Amino acid sequence: MRILVFGGSGKIGSAVAWDLAGDKDVEAIGLVGRHKETLDRVKQWVGSDKLIPHILDINDKQAAIGLMKQYDVGVLTLPNRQTSYKTVHLAIEAGLNIVDTIEEFHRTPDAYETEGLEIPEGMKLSEYGEWLHKKASENGVTFVDGMGFAPGLSNITLGDGIRKMDVAERAVARVGGIPSKEAAWKHPLRYMITWAFEHVLREYVIRLNVIKDGKIVEVDAATDLEKFRFKQFGKDENLECAVTPGMPSFLFTRTQLKEFAEKTVRWPGHWQGVQTLKECGMLDIDPVDFKDHKIVPREFLLSMISPKLLPNPGETDVCVMYNTLEGKKDGKNVKIEYFMWDEADTANDISSMMRVTGFPMAITARLIGRGEIKEKGIIAPEDAVTGDLYKIFIDELKKRSIDILEVATDA
Repeated sequence: MRILVFGGSGKIGSAVAWDLAGDKDVEAIGLVGRHKETLDRVKQWVGSDKLIPHILDINDKQAAIGLMKQYDVGVLTLPNRQTSYKTVHLAIEAGLNIVDTIEEFHRTPDAYETEGLEIPEGMKLSEYGEWLHKKASENGVTFVDGMGFAPGLSNITLGDGIRKMDVAERAVARVGGIPSKEAAWKHPLRYMITWAFEHVLREYVIRLNVIKDGKIVEVDAATDLEKFRFKQFGKDENLECAVTPGMPSFLFTRTQLKEFAEKTVRWPGHWQGVQTLKECGMLDIDPVDFKDHKIVPREFLLSMISPKLLPNPGETDVCVMYNTLEGKKDGKNVKIEYFMWDEADTANDISSMMRVTGFPMAITARLIGRGEIKEKGIIAPEDAVTGDLYKIFIDELKKRSIDILEVATDA
């Protein structure tokens, strides 16, 4: 099979390419980007002749569709909604199956901070997602939307747990990428950049939907702070999490839940710092006057803080997952918990975030390429990886030393 990676020069895209390169069934891996030097560096790092760099401006529709028609599956590791939607739109037109990692659920686009999202003329944003879904179905395109860590691993684990219960009532996903404990105290906000930080800040300030008392309600991001203790895989750490918009598909695919929220995990102190920045207006995107100039507070903050959040030499990251599901089975109250503590692969210079985001995308691309995920249109991870595919997926993760522990108890 031939797989095309968009954002191929980025960390997640390079992890996808690295994982695919060792698969004998993958004959070609296209790396799409705008700069030859960065794509060449990724090819050299992966060390495989299967990698083919492609310089492409996604605004060149004819060139983009022509390239897409040469491949079986596209993997999108793009940093913003505008570019993601544009690529998705063209892929559907080209008949290219796709996997996208962005937190957006393309079938129900988020109305906040649309980031220059371009909608076909005469169409409303509320209509665009269903239009994309219908077009993908008509063109025979499988589009697994929101696959990676969170969304992704969080969706498929809780989705499998729900199928095991007679009645699923309450689901909470607690997921996040954090610096190693040693590195955390050397950076502001006890944080280190492992993902597009501009996108992270967006998730801290928008309003999002959760399920409460069986109804979808809108809440502010970075609220409902929860402290918990992680005591699996030989760890014993105090962590905190707050509500973020990481699994929007669950609101529409698992409507039987009475309670649902996705929360982002951080070291203690992070969320208090974020709240202070929000209260000071530093995360706002409306321009303000400053000494006869117009500045955007969030852009100014990004320019100041980003260099201080980059990893120092030798610093690594950790990705944590603690998901809980409560419901009933055979008339009894039951609880299923999912635990993951993943650390960076320092021998191969692959961060934990690259591993737990890029590798699930690569696995999913193979499943699509082999025809094992057959559904057409926009499919959420929890509906794409089911039944026997769930076991195959978890086993593939284990081969990459990503271990997910499932614990079921009477509640």
